[in-house]
Amino acid sequence: AVELTPEPEGGEVLTAVKTMDGSKMKNMGAADGVKSDEGTVYKFWLSAVAQGALVKDLNTEVLKDAKKKANFPGFRKGQVPPYAMPQIRGFAVQEGIVQTVQSAIDAYGLKTISGKDGEMEVLEDVAEIAKGYKVGDDIQFTATFQAIFDPEVVSAAESDAIDVEAEST
Repeated sequence: AVELTPEPEGGEVLTAVKTMDGSKMKNMGAADGVKSDEGTVYKFWLSAVAQGALVKDLNTEVLKDAKKKANFPGFRKGQVPPYAMPQIRGFAVQEGIVQTVQSAIDAYGLKTISGKDGEMEVLEDVAEIAKGYKVGDDIQFTATFQAIFDPEVVSAAESDAIDVEAEST
């Protein structure tokens, strides 16, 4: 098990718009020198769990693709040698983390920004996680990225708050 990077001090803990078990998102403030036409860009910190079932499915999918395209010297066509298995597992782990971050961005009413500024950084060593990973286990990780609040989600939340206010008077 890889030790998680500790939660940063400060920041505002966000409430999920959609349920996402085992996750915690913090707004760490406006990102310096990053602009978007759609609104203010903020830095976010995320702690989440990539579900073991998702990673297992991805591993199976990658393995199937590798078997279709496999042409390793000394092995029959369609045979994946044992030395290639850690790379396949590593790719499945990495993809599982990426998909989990994308789900979290959606669950917290955020929107990614394009280009280099929109890249996410996993704070743990993904290669180390993959090395000790058993297919089917959940993966706890932390990541940082820059994003904006999705204007559609924010306006929907505001109109819901207005509806609640109107009902209570």
